[in-house]
Parts: sequence; C-alpha cells; structure tokens
Amino acid sequence: MTATLRTAGEVFAVIDSLDAAAFAALFTDAGRLVFANCAPLIGHVEIEKGTADFLATIAGLHHTIVHEWTVDSTTIVELDVTYDRLDGNTARIPVVSIWSRTPAGLIDDYRVYFDLEPVYA
Repeated sequence: MTATLRTAGEVFAVIDSLDAAAFAALFTDAGRLVFANCAPLIGHVEIEKGTADFLATIAGLHHTIVHEWTVDSTTIVELDVTYDRLDGNTARIPVVSIWSRTPAGLIDDYRVYFDLEPVYA
C-alpha cells in the first residue's frame, strides 16, 4: 500500500480486507493508532500486531460511511460498522474515526471512537 490513498472509502476498504499489514502500511514510521479505549499503538509493528490481534477476534467487518469531513490534513468520518462475530451473529455500531496525514499522505495519528462491548456481548 502506498501513500496515494485519497478517500476515506479507500482507507476503510483496506481495513475491511482484514489485512493488518496493509493497514499498518498506511502509517508513518512513528504513526499512532488509538482504538476504542485501548492503549495507543505506535509504529508499524505495534499497529500491525494490534490490528491483527483484534481481527482474530472477529469473522469480518464492513464500514459504511455516513458523513465525511476533511479539513486541511485531518479527516473525520461518522460510520455505521457491521462486525461479523465468531459466533455467527453480527453487531452494528456507530463509530467515529479521525485521522491526520503528513504531506506525503501517510497517516500520523488515527483515533477510533466507539463502544466495543456489543462486538463481544
């Protein structure tokens, strides 16, 4: 994956592909990811491992963009996310993601705000 991603839809397509390495490649070397109320993941290795660890707890997911705003290098996206649980059920959760990019297009800070409990209930 390169730094040429231009839309939130492209970012979420990478996430929905369940490819943790491709997702981590969207970040700078010192990029930071904060997922729900988890501790920050910093750098490609932590982001890839943390993402892979989370993805191993679900069967799949799909992001639907409700609203998207981009101001300068910051993107804010309101989403409806469907999580396919390992027990065969699904959980739909409202989510807000916010990220900023460097001039080269790599993400340097990414935050995901939502209640993770329904995914595991």
